[in-house]
Amino acid sequence: MIRVLLVEENGLLRGALAALLTRESDIEVVAQGGGNGQVLARALSYRPDVVVIDVDAHQDEALATAGKLCERLPECRTLLVAGSPALERLRSVLALRPPGLIGKDAPSDRLVEGIRKVVGGQRYIDPGLAMLVLDAAADPLTPREREVLRLAADGAPGQEIADRLSLSVGTVRNHLCTITRKIGARNRIDAIRIARESGWL
Repeated sequence: MIRVLLVEENGLLRGALAALLTRESDIEVVAQGGGNGQVLARALSYRPDVVVIDVDAHQDEALATAGKLCERLPECRTLLVAGSPALERLRSVLALRPPGLIGKDAPSDRLVEGIRKVVGGQRYIDPGLAMLVLDAAADPLTPREREVLRLAADGAPGQEIADRLSLSVGTVRNHLCTITRKIGARNRIDAIRIARESGWL
């Protein structure tokens, strides 16, 4: 029997996930609750085979908890559940190489499949999330263009950007025009939006 600790902030969703999992003959939800700093204590108390953690509400806390679980309870696996994270956040989560990662929009059978795979010692990444990363266009911006756009995104006017980067105002303007053209944006605001959504900033 696969013992599961379910961590989800939303009580209604948590109940639905628990009901879904308990229908499986080889899965038992031994404990459930929100994050609230009690995940590690619950895991040490119930000794689950896998902890399913919602990373949307408090991503940094959830990722830190997953790391602590790995250290304190190495026999326990983690399966992270994410909504529709920004590409940059998704890349940062994947860079930590979690045992499992699944999207909230995935079919319910993928959650069950993911639990079984990670408990079996395999790594499981939701194909939908993996394709989102793979399909993302490569960053076309140079490091300098990225610096200029990042400062513009922070609200810095052209003169301030020029002063901070030791450039002329004309060079800053040229960089912004080049960026806009490169990524097919309508204007500076649109360029910032596209760059953020693509994970380039």
